[in-house]
Amino acid sequence: MYNLVSFAGIFILLTFAWVLSSDRRTINWRVVFWGVLLQLIFALFIFVLPAGTKIFLFINDVVVKVLDSASAGTRFLFGRLALPPGTTNEMGEESLGFFLAFQALPTIVFFASLMAILYYVGVMPWLIKVFSKLFTKLMRISGAESLCASSNIFVGIESAMTIRPYLTGMTRSELCTILTAGMATIASSVMALYVFILQGVFPTIAGHLVSASILSAPAAIVMSKLILPETEKPETLGIEVTPQYEKESTLIEAIINGANAGLKLVLGIVALLLAFLGLVALIDLFLTSVGMRLNSLFGIQIDWSLKGLLGYVFYPFTLVIGVPPSDAFEVAKIIGERTVATEVKSYQDLQVVLSSGAIKEPRSAFLAAYALCGFAHVASLAIFVGGIAALVPERTKDLSAVGLRALLAATLACLMTASVAGTFFTQGSILLGGN
Repeated sequence: MYNLVSFAGIFILLTFAWVLSSDRRTINWRVVFWGVLLQLIFALFIFVLPAGTKIFLFINDVVVKVLDSASAGTRFLFGRLALPPGTTNEMGEESLGFFLAFQALPTIVFFASLMAILYYVGVMPWLIKVFSKLFTKLMRISGAESLCASSNIFVGIESAMTIRPYLTGMTRSELCTILTAGMATIASSVMALYVFILQGVFPTIAGHLVSASILSAPAAIVMSKLILPETEKPETLGIEVTPQYEKESTLIEAIINGANAGLKLVLGIVALLLAFLGLVALIDLFLTSVGMRLNSLFGIQIDWSLKGLLGYVFYPFTLVIGVPPSDAFEVAKIIGERTVATEVKSYQDLQVVLSSGAIKEPRSAFLAAYALCGFAHVASLAIFVGGIAALVPERTKDLSAVGLRALLAATLACLMTASVAGTFFTQGSILLGGN
C-alpha cells in the first residue's frame, strides 16, 4: 500500500510544483515525462532486476572498503580519537566515542583526492558525458545545463566550472536549473561523511546515496523546469557541450590539488556548522520561550522549536512520499531541519533516532535517507549563488532572483527522489541492508 502512496506522491509533488510555476502555460512536458521515466527505469533496474541489485551491492562494498582505507590517515593523525565507536586499534585501545571532527570530516580530504585522480585518468569526464548526452537527447534541454546537472551527480559547486564559457549567455531558466541541480544532489567527496555517520545503523547506505544522487539529477531538471519554465531560446539547446576544466600536468599534482580542495571543503563545512547551529540555537531559545507561554495560555501542546515548526510544515510531504504515519512527524522534523541546519546535522539526527528506536519502520529510515540526500538548504543557496556569481558577476542579479525558486525546486526534487525509491521498496531486500 505504501509503495502505491509513494508512486502517487511523485505526481502530487509534480502538481505542487506546477501550481507554484512562474508560467504554467509554457511548461515543456517532454522534460517532465522523460525526467520521471528515467528515474523510474533506473530505480527499477537497481532495486528489482537481479543484475541491478548486484551492481548496487558492488558499489556499496567498494565505497565501504575505500572508506576503510581513508581512515588509515585519520588513525595515524588522531589515534584513538579516530576510532569509530565500538572498535579497537592494533594495540587493543578502545574507541573514545564518536567525534565528527576527527572521524568523519577528514575522510572528505581523502575522497576529494580520489575524485581528482578519477578526473585525471578520464573516468569522471567520461561518466559526465554519458549522463549529459542522455539528458540532452531525451529531455531536449540545453547542452550546458544538462552537462552541469550531470556534473553535479559527482561534484558540487565546482561543476559550474565545466560550463564557465556559457554562463554569461544563459537564460534565467537555465540558471535556475544549474542552482537546483547543485542543491538537489551531493558531491562524492562529502558522501563519505554521510556513509560514516549512518553505516553502523544502515549497512547499505553507501549504495543508496550513490543511487539517490543519480536519481536526483533528472528530478532536479524536472522540478526546475516546472517552477521556472523556459521562455527563451538557450544558446546550446539540443547541442552537446564538452566539459571545460583544467587538467593537472601530473598525477601527483592532481592528488595534491584534490587534497587541498578537500581541506577547504572541510573548513567550509566546519564554519557552516558553527554558524548555523549557533543561530538555530538562538532562534530556538526565542521561539520556545514564547511558545511555552502560548501553550500555557491556550492549553495546547505544540513543539515551538525551529525543528518542530519545520516538522509541521513538512509533515504532509512525508506522508505524500510514503512514510508511515507513526514515523511521519519524526521524519518531517529531520527533513525540515535540513533546510536551515544543513544535511550533515540532519543525517546525524537520523542516526540518533535510528539508534534509539524513535523511528520504528525500516521504510521510514530508507525514505528519510533519500529525501535528505541533497544540499537543499539556505547555506548551500548562498554558496552556489555566490560561487557562480564570482564566475559571472554580471549575472549576480539574475542568480539572486531565481535563487529561492531553485531552493524550492531542489527541496521538491529530493522529496521526489524519495518517492521514486519508495515505489520499489520491499521488506527483506537490499533496501534494508540485507544481502
